[in-house]
Amino acid sequence: MNEFDKISAAANFIRSQVLASPRVAVILGTGLGGLVSDLSVKSTIQYEKIPYFPVSTVESHKGRLVVGSIGEKDVFVLQGRFHIYEGYTAREVAFPVRVLHALGVETLIISNACGGMNPLYRRGDIMVIDDHINLLGDNPLIGPNDERLGPRFPDMSEPYSRKLISLAEAAALSNGIRLQRGVYVAVAGPNLETRAEYRFLRTIGADVVGMSTVPECIVARHQGMDVLGLSIITDECFPDALQPVRLEDVLESAAMAEPHLTTIVREVVSNLVV
Repeated sequence: MNEFDKISAAANFIRSQVLASPRVAVILGTGLGGLVSDLSVKSTIQYEKIPYFPVSTVESHKGRLVVGSIGEKDVFVLQGRFHIYEGYTAREVAFPVRVLHALGVETLIISNACGGMNPLYRRGDIMVIDDHINLLGDNPLIGPNDERLGPRFPDMSEPYSRKLISLAEAAALSNGIRLQRGVYVAVAGPNLETRAEYRFLRTIGADVVGMSTVPECIVARHQGMDVLGLSIITDECFPDALQPVRLEDVLESAAMAEPHLTTIVREVVSNLVV
């Protein structure tokens, strides 16, 4: 079965399980599953029940598709995502975004936990992604291109919507939330970086580093979707003062900043014209 048929099968299954037709979807990263508690939940589907869907193997990722509403707007929420370090290809990582688009989603909000390399950033800060650098060693568009999904050579001059960035900045300002704006670099992981690697990544223009987000963004833009990226800085990656990082610390930082992230997402969704 080709990719288009797999996407259609997954989308048709989800349609058979839910009544809503959201135009907005949110992907939640490490330790950021709590947004679901802010939803008026209508239905929940475990990933393993969706045909051809990957399955989350990371402990902090719930692995379920939630359908609910924020204010008057219905949304899909992917509570848990997939990574290249789990053994998936970039194409497999981004498969759920293909399915969301087939379901009618036009706006994709992607969140993640990341390491902050910009010396002006602090643990617990939120950064809106202005641009990204792909160092994953893979791209979800490699291979034959199906014109039904998007063009062979999609433009990436605006990977993250300026309109959505403005909405996020306005939401942060009105709620007194400290919001950075910068460049996200994606690496394969799963190990964290060495001091020399942090220096290199900072030198090439990155403000934060993580192990996700870029494949989903590339596929979303390939399909003409608008993308907003939000990163929670869970650890400070300053080479000359580098400290060991534990997953427990990452989750603690994510939990500390999550209410602010939820506020921004809620206001962005509420102010969208879809």
